[in-house]
Amino acid sequence: MPISPALLAILACPLCRTDVKLTADETGLKCGTCHRVYPIKDDIPVMIVDEAVVEPGRAVKA
Repeated sequence: MPISPALLAILACPLCRTDVKLTADETGLKCGTCHRVYPIKDDIPVMIVDEAVVEPGRAVKA
């Protein structure tokens, strides 16, 4: 089951508070500011900074 548009509209990066967008492969939620990708496990977004990975080739902004 994909992430509902209503849930996606209220989710934000817990680190920088920027809106997140669904990744192209729909396996994560990406922050456009700090470039972290939060995983989606069993259809549940894991919005924990330590669980996120920084998009390869991007500098980390904290």
